[in-house]
Amino acid sequence: MKKTLTSVMALALSAGLGTSLAANAQDNLEKLGSFKTTGVTEFTVIEQGGDYADAIRETLKRITMPPGFKIELYAIVPDARHMAVGPQGIVTFVGTRKTEVWAVTDRNKDRVADEVKNFAPSLAKAIPNGPCFTDDGFLIIAEQNRVLMYPAAEFFYESPDVVAVPIVPGGELVPPEEESYNHTARVCKIGPDGKLYISLGQPFNVHPKEKVDLYNEWGIGGMIRMNLDGSDREVYTYGIRNSVGHDFHPVTGELWFTDNQVDGMGDDIPPGEINRQTAAGQNFGFPWYGGGSTRTNEYMDEEPPADVVFPASETVAHAADLGMMFYTGKMFPSEYQNAIFSAQHGSWNRTTPVGARVMVTFIDADGNATTEPFAEGWIDENGEYLGRPVDVAQLRDGSILVSDDLAGALYRISYSAE
Repeated sequence: MKKTLTSVMALALSAGLGTSLAANAQDNLEKLGSFKTTGVTEFTVIEQGGDYADAIRETLKRITMPPGFKIELYAIVPDARHMAVGPQGIVTFVGTRKTEVWAVTDRNKDRVADEVKNFAPSLAKAIPNGPCFTDDGFLIIAEQNRVLMYPAAEFFYESPDVVAVPIVPGGELVPPEEESYNHTARVCKIGPDGKLYISLGQPFNVHPKEKVDLYNEWGIGGMIRMNLDGSDREVYTYGIRNSVGHDFHPVTGELWFTDNQVDGMGDDIPPGEINRQTAAGQNFGFPWYGGGSTRTNEYMDEEPPADVVFPASETVAHAADLGMMFYTGKMFPSEYQNAIFSAQHGSWNRTTPVGARVMVTFIDADGNATTEPFAEGWIDENGEYLGRPVDVAQLRDGSILVSDDLAGALYRISYSAE
């Protein structure tokens, strides 16, 4: 398998050569923004067949879903995290918590990927977890501490060099001294107002009191929004611990999002959250509340904000609700229209593992939400994980993709009344 610039950079950084390589990476970004070549010519291409793919297909035989639904392997994608399906339906971009973004292409439209290769290998990336698209086809990728826009990425991704323009330059999404290895997988989405919404998880289990004002100022432990050129940045949402999934209701335009709750309080508390935001500036309770109405030990003696918004739906504790989307396709039965499909990554610190499944949340006319399992079976009889779902995305035919960073795969769920 060919090594790319990003893998070479990782090795060099570990060897103490980071300064010169960082300069080269910046040079490449400037070249790409000026439509100049960088000299990089090779991709990493991921094998799509063989024993590994067959083993995943065996695992998928265990997955249970409502009648009429079918799950199949769509692509082998290492470390697959959040996804963005191109508006033209040509390619799906898949982020990771490492250094790669993968371009997944189904050229013959048989609903199985034909090719998976790394995207923009001439450009070094740091935790490029969160891709999202504008309606007119501009790809945006939220990294650990940078946000880049790739105009016409669907059409230029066949080249190692792709135009890249900073929306938020490196080191300006959060203060550099607040960079962390924990809770820094960003996600993004374009809202009905045309603005870019980005979640910023705070890096602690429960952040210390001296960080509250700083984090509120920057939107860390919340969600920010800005124009697509990075201007008019503002904090839109407060009181989030670590949201790694959000979307806007197709009818009301309201923001809904998942949130991961406090660890170390026991197996069964606090609950996970699916939240509904109806106005800018609302506060969802963290760090005073660890999940739902459960108070955190660290802030037990502190008076919480009077206007805390509690979850629209509570989920099982520690199941790790991550990516989510509203279903707007025509393939699934009508009861799924405008329902939320979300991924539970699975617990890491619970006595008996829970999660590792796809959930569905039905919302009634009054905004009341009910969440239930939709696809499950990635935890075996020994309590071992066979997969850990991360995100859900919709293809143009109305089927949905599910990413799995443990198996390193994308699955496709389709429906037939037959």
